Amino acid sequence: MTKTSPRLLIAASGTGGHLFPALAVAEKLPNYQIEWLGVSDRLEQTLVPDCYTLHTIPIEGFQQRFGLKTLQITFRFLSSVFQVQKIIKEKQINAVFTTGGYIAAPAILAARLQKIPAVIHESNFIPGKVTRFLSRWCDTVALGFAGTAQYLPKVDTVHVSTPVRSQFLTSQSLDLDIPQDAPLIVVIGGSQGAVAVNKLVREAASAWFELGAIVVHLTGKNDPDVDSLQHPQYICLPFYENMAGLLQRANLAISRAGAGTLTELAVTKTPAILIPYPYAAEDHQAYNAQVFADVEAAIVYRQEQLTANILRDRVLELLQSPTQLEKMSEQTATLAIAESAERLAEIVKTMVMK
Repeated sequence: MTKTSPRLLIAASGTGGHLFPALAVAEKLPNYQIEWLGVSDRLEQTLVPDCYTLHTIPIEGFQQRFGLKTLQITFRFLSSVFQVQKIIKEKQINAVFTTGGYIAAPAILAARLQKIPAVIHESNFIPGKVTRFLSRWCDTVALGFAGTAQYLPKVDTVHVSTPVRSQFLTSQSLDLDIPQDAPLIVVIGGSQGAVAVNKLVREAASAWFELGAIVVHLTGKNDPDVDSLQHPQYICLPFYENMAGLLQRANLAISRAGAGTLTELAVTKTPAILIPYPYAAEDHQAYNAQVFADVEAAIVYRQEQLTANILRDRVLELLQSPTQLEKMSEQTATLAIAESAERLAEIVKTMVMK
């Protein structure tokens, strides 16, 4: 980097849904000096420091009820805004890019106070609170779903889908022992609320094994019954790094409906049964999933309506209907924009040049 390199502050924190799209955009800006804004105890501590300088602030989400904790959070929020302003000044930042969440608020406000452009990417169909309240102070709001624009009528929006990691865009091999001709079911519980999905899958899986299917079950780290099912056609892992290769090989996914995961399904053209996380803020996963259901790219079940028998029978029906799986795959592909990261990077470049 040189002293004249454009300087960008990326504010992305917490989960892969916020971090992976931001990292994908950063990869498309190799000539930029990138500073990263995060929180001290979140996933960015693992993913970011090897690539970019990580600055942390003491921000956290506001509570529903007013009390002493609210006052503490407010003080930390104001302190965070001043800290971000200091970073912008000291690092001579030209623009701010954020993928939302509560860390976006001090980043956007500090950019506004320092009179530099800010771009926010909203991956969910229902925009989060920060996007709704502060998007008017951003130069551009990039959307993961085209329909989200209806909730942001007074701001400049552009549909770019959600960026995925670069490995999703090229063919990946697997290091798992999966016969080439065996149907593969991939179960993605998500970082929250996976236990209910895991239980349903374990109760239903024996019928899938009889059909010759292999099940790769990503259980997360909080399942007390993780070892309760043992079978030669069952591969149980807390997580798996090569999700690109796994979904490229999969015949069917059973998944939550986080925006990042849905984009990965779309890019890899993977048919899915979606079970939205019922406790997601403003039920946003249900809205995300409905976009896929509307074009017949996925089958959606509310968790409270789903039983092991229903799941067992629907999976069997799909595995024995390659024509339907192929149609779902084709429809899933219509929801993907493979060059999403490039489009977002171009938006950032435009903002920096203003």
